[in-house]
Amino acid sequence: MIGVLIIAHGRLGASLIECATHVMGSRPAQLDYLEISKQDEPADMLAKAQSVVSTLNSGHGVLVLSDIYGATPCNIVTRLLSPDEIEGVAGVNLPMLVRVLNYRHEGLHTCIEKALSGGREGVVHFTKTTCHHAP
Repeated sequence: MIGVLIIAHGRLGASLIECATHVMGSRPAQLDYLEISKQDEPADMLAKAQSVVSTLNSGHGVLVLSDIYGATPCNIVTRLLSPDEIEGVAGVNLPMLVRVLNYRHEGLHTCIEKALSGGREGVVHFTKTTCHHAP
């Protein structure tokens, strides 16, 4: 199973995991987060991230999700990357995370594809006329 680590600003990672746990009915295994604050030293957080990745990797790889491409959390992810072992995707949101968690048994590259599609397809503009309500 692919491990999943969320590296994001503040409590976003913890909140996403809490929401995903609610949606899925229980807390998924091999899922963790690392919160980044303004006071954190990136080098120190990199060392923590490396430790968490090592714990999450059962030999099938780890997908690291970050919030904003180019921001400090994403820059830390960039320093973790190792092709086909540790991969990263920015723009984490709940649809992305849930989709990744549902496809973790299908390999790292499938998880990357599902993360990208979940992120894109989870953002939808809807209106009162396009929203379908149950009777």
